[in-house]
Amino acid sequence: MKIIEMKDGSGSYFDNMIFENISFKLERGDVFSILGPNGIGKTTLLKTLLGIKELNHGELLIKGENITDLTSKEISKVMAYVPQNHYTTFPFKVIDVVLMGRSPHISLTETPEEKDIKISEKALKDMNIHHLRDKEYNNLSGGEIQLVFLARALAQKSEVLVLDEPTSHLDFGNQLRLLETIKKLAKKDLAIIMSSHYPDHSFISSNKVAIMQNKTFIDMGPPDLVVNEENLKKAYDLDISIVELEKGRKVCVSY
Repeated sequence: MKIIEMKDGSGSYFDNMIFENISFKLERGDVFSILGPNGIGKTTLLKTLLGIKELNHGELLIKGENITDLTSKEISKVMAYVPQNHYTTFPFKVIDVVLMGRSPHISLTETPEEKDIKISEKALKDMNIHHLRDKEYNNLSGGEIQLVFLARALAQKSEVLVLDEPTSHLDFGNQLRLLETIKKLAKKDLAIIMSSHYPDHSFISSNKVAIMQNKTFIDMGPPDLVVNEENLKKAYDLDISIVELEKGRKVCVSY
């Protein structure tokens, strides 16, 4: 079932056209990675999917409905967002930050109920950070904060996770653990769309990949077909080899 469909979408940042003529579909169980260099427009595209920015041209459908006909609360019940950067101001406890993910399901006059707390506790356990429950989140490391916000997205109980560079603040071990978690979530019928700087990560977790360059997708499809030396040269202007390791995993190596 299609959850998100963009048809010939074009979007801008102020007066600068950032992406043009982009079309794709996202279905349950998909892990869709968008690759490309810094400043190419990946974050702007993700924010457009969330309704934070408007399309200049084209159409964006959320579960068959035009996004312009949906309220922000209706959108947030379908999609949860984890931004690349987090700005910590108030010393909220970790559990309180994760509970904020329940806001689409709670009115302004209500307080979280026991079921909301249980859902948030489970999200912390799923991300293996329940031991941080009562710590002030602005005293955590960058990687720990990233995991807290991923837990908040899980607590939101949305059908789609929108992740902007989810592994950027994580150490090597936690990067791999997160990619494995993403695969498991997809098997539970969640749909995941994420941007990434690491082309070989798409071999681990994704079933769909797009490479963004020159304001559009220069290729899109399964990672084994799309993440190749020719496309990576176009995207990053580097000579890159795809190396297959003994256990079948592929990595990208520049030379």
